[in-house]
Amino acid sequence: MLKQEINELLTQTDRGTPMGELFRQYWIPALLAEELPEDDAPPVRVKLLGERLVAFRDSEGRYGLIDEFCAHRGVSLWFGRNEDGGLRCPYHGWKYDVTGQCTEIPSEPDEKESLLCAKIKLTGYPLVKVGDVLWTYMGDPASQPPLPEWEFATVPPEQTYTSKRWQESNWLQALEGGIDSSHVSWLHSGGLQSDPLFKGAAGNKYNLADRKPFFEVVESEGGLFIGVRRNAEEGHYYWRITPWIMPSFTMVPPRGDHPVHGHFWIPIDDENCWVFTFDYHPVRALTDDEVQAMKDGHGVHNEYVPGTYRPLQNKDNDYLMDREAQRRGETYSGVKGIAMQDASLQESMGPIVDRTKEKLVSTDTGIIMARQRLRKAAEELRDQGTTPPGVDPEHHKVRSAAVVLPKDQPFLEASRDALRVRPGVAQSSV
Repeated sequence: MLKQEINELLTQTDRGTPMGELFRQYWIPALLAEELPEDDAPPVRVKLLGERLVAFRDSEGRYGLIDEFCAHRGVSLWFGRNEDGGLRCPYHGWKYDVTGQCTEIPSEPDEKESLLCAKIKLTGYPLVKVGDVLWTYMGDPASQPPLPEWEFATVPPEQTYTSKRWQESNWLQALEGGIDSSHVSWLHSGGLQSDPLFKGAAGNKYNLADRKPFFEVVESEGGLFIGVRRNAEEGHYYWRITPWIMPSFTMVPPRGDHPVHGHFWIPIDDENCWVFTFDYHPVRALTDDEVQAMKDGHGVHNEYVPGTYRPLQNKDNDYLMDREAQRRGETYSGVKGIAMQDASLQESMGPIVDRTKEKLVSTDTGIIMARQRLRKAAEELRDQGTTPPGVDPEHHKVRSAAVVLPKDQPFLEASRDALRVRPGVAQSSV
C-alpha cells in the first residue's frame, strides 16, 4: 500500500511539484528526430511535464522548443510559418527564434520594433539531437548538465532503432511495468516462443519453467540494479539483471544475439506519458528482418494509427484483443506484441491508479525500492538542493545482462563487468 500523499508526490510532474522539479534536472527525450526531418519543416506540438510547447527546426538547422502560444494574443504557434530563421505567428506576423526571443513585430514603427522585441521572450528550452532522439533540458539554465551518453544513442545509426508511443496512463505505473520481471513468465509467455525478436534464446526456457522468481535489488550510483533469479541447470541460477537509472530509464535484459531494448517513460501530464522505446545491438548492424519486425509491432515496439504516434491497438478498440489467439496460447492475454500487452494492462488501471488499495508481495521489491529512491531524491532536491542520481552521464554507461551463475555467486559481483558499457563488446546474454 502507498499513502495517497506519497502517490501524489510521485505522480504529479507540473512545474513546482517535487517530482516535476526532479524531472527538470535531466535531459529527457522530447521527440524523435524524424519529426523534424529538414530545415524549415512544419512545427510540431510537444507537451512535456504539463507544459504545452512547439518544436521547430529553423532555416539554418537549429532546433528550438518554445512556448506554444504567441505573446501577443495567445495564438498557437503550431499554425505558424517556419521561414527565414524563425517561426512567424500567422495572426499578426510576430516572429520568434529557436530560443523563444521575439525578433520581429511588423506592425510597429521601425524605431520602436527593436525595443519591443528585446522585451518579449517566450519560454524556450534547448533541443539537441543525440542519436535519433531530440533531447531537451527544462530546468535552470545555470545547472544544465552535460548531454546524455546512453549507449543506444551513441552507437552507429545502423545499429539502433527508436520509436515512441502515447500511453494513456501516469508515467509511474508505466515505468513500474518496466522493472517488474515477474510478469514476463505470464503476460509475455506466448511471445517468448514465437516473437522473431525473442525466440531461440536459451533463457526463454528458464522464464517459462520457473514462475516463482526471486528478486534481489541493490542500489547503483544512478538508481538500482534489479536482479531476478530463476532456477537453471543443477547448481546454477539464471539471472536477469535490469538497470533502472533515475528518473525513468530502464533496459530489458537481452536474449541470445537479439537486439537489446529499453524505454524512457516521460510524463506528458499527470495522466499521460510518452514511451520512448529503443532497440540496439552493441557490435553489429540491425538486420532488415529485425527492423521490420519492430515496425510490425512485435517485441517492444508497436503499430500506429496512421499519421499519429497513438498505438493502433488502443483502449477505444479494446486493443484488438483476439480471444481465439488467447485460447490457443499464441498470446497469454490475447493482445499482440510485448508493448501493447504491457500498455493494455497498465492503462486498464485508470490514468492514475489508487495505490492505497494495492497488496504488494516479494516480487515487487524493485518497485518498492524505486518508489523510495524517487521520493528521497525529490525531497532532497526540494529541501537541500541535492543533485539527484542519473544526472551525471557516467551513470548512463550501464547495460542489462542475462547470465547463468553458480548458486554461490552473488549476482552483482559476478556480473559487474557485464553491467558496464564496453564499446565493441557484446552484452552478456543467454
